[in-house]
Amino acid sequence: MPSIYAYRKYIDPEVIRELRRPLGQSGQHLGTELATLNGITYVSLPDGSTLPEDQPSEIADSIAAVTPSPALIDAIKAASPLIAHINREVEAEIAQRYPPSVESKLFRTHLATGMSNEFAEYNVFAEECRARGREKKAALGLA
Repeated sequence: MPSIYAYRKYIDPEVIRELRRPLGQSGQHLGTELATLNGITYVSLPDGSTLPEDQPSEIADSIAAVTPSPALIDAIKAASPLIAHINREVEAEIAQRYPPSVESKLFRTHLATGMSNEFAEYNVFAEECRARGREKKAALGLA
């Protein structure tokens, strides 16, 4: 299960202090900045990773592990550029197979005549795409 940390960035005219994230085996920074809400920045770290102890002094006292409430998860999702990107990916994947005009026709036909094989196939595919999006969000701790 990923961990979510909250902290307050330090910003002055000359410097910005951000959370130091752990490094992976190949030297890349682990974790993802999710969103900033009311001046608090939320970061997701992958399962098993921990924050380095040497955090900037300007932010060290503000860092806290959080277990987000459903309301906070919804607020982070609404503000997160990464979640917006995941949502666009899901929409694009569906639109690649079912362009908007085809999708609209399927819905109109479904409303007029009920379940058809064509609509059922569309619905299975769309739900598979949405499930992949939910998995990506769950990997960030936003399930």
